[in-house]
Amino acid sequence: MTPSSPASASPSIAERVAEVRARIDAACRAAGRDPADVVLTAVSKTQEPEAIDTILATGQRVFGENRVQEAQGRWTDRIAGLPGLELRLIGPLQTNKVEDAAALFDVIETLDREKLAWALAEAAEKRGRSPRLLVQVNTGAEPQKAGVLPDAADALIAAARETYGLTVEGLMCIPPADKDAEPHFAMLRGLAERNGLSVLSMGMSGDYETAIRCGATHVRVGTALFGERNRP
Repeated sequence: MTPSSPASASPSIAERVAEVRARIDAACRAAGRDPADVVLTAVSKTQEPEAIDTILATGQRVFGENRVQEAQGRWTDRIAGLPGLELRLIGPLQTNKVEDAAALFDVIETLDREKLAWALAEAAEKRGRSPRLLVQVNTGAEPQKAGVLPDAADALIAAARETYGLTVEGLMCIPPADKDAEPHFAMLRGLAERNGLSVLSMGMSGDYETAIRCGATHVRVGTALFGERNRP
C-alpha cells in the first residue's frame, strides 16, 4: 500500500475524510469564511500503520499526536518520503521530552507553563531550530487537564515572547466535555485577539463546526476520521 495512491484508500476511512472535509467547507461558508483558512488536523494517536497509510492516501498531510515517543515510532521512518507532512503535538509535554519533541514536531500546541517555555528556548538554542508554538488554555479550569488558566494566559504569552524569545503564533483549548463548547471557543478567540495571535486550534470530532463558527483556524479530528479510537 502506498501513501500516494488514492485507489489504495479504504472506502470507510476515505468516505469519512470526504464527509469531514465537506462539513468543514459547509461550516466555513455558513460563517462567511474561506474554507482554505481552516486546516484539518487528523488525530492519529494509537492508530495502526494501515490506518495511517489509508488516510495518507487521501492526501491528508497534517497530523496531531499526543505522545512524543509514540509519534517517533509512527513517523520517524515516514518523514523523508512525505513532502508537505506537518506534525503537531497536541498532548501534554514534559520538560524531559522537549528535545525529542523539538526534533520531530513542526508545531507544539501545548505550551502551558513558564518552565516549559524555558526548556523550549534552551532546546531551540541548542538545536538551532524551534517548532512553532501555541499556548494551551484550560478554559474550563479543570484540575485534571493541562493548560494555563485563562487569567494567567496573558502573562505566559508575554513571558514566552519577551523573556524566552519564543514565537507564539496562537492558542489551543479543549473545552469541558459536558459543557457547551461555544463560550470556551469565544473566550479563546478573545484571548487571541487581545494578544495579536492569529491561530486558533479548537474543535474536535463533536464540535468542530461550532469551533469554525467561532473562528477556529485548525480543527483536531480523530474519531470522525478513523472511527472509534484504538486504545493503547
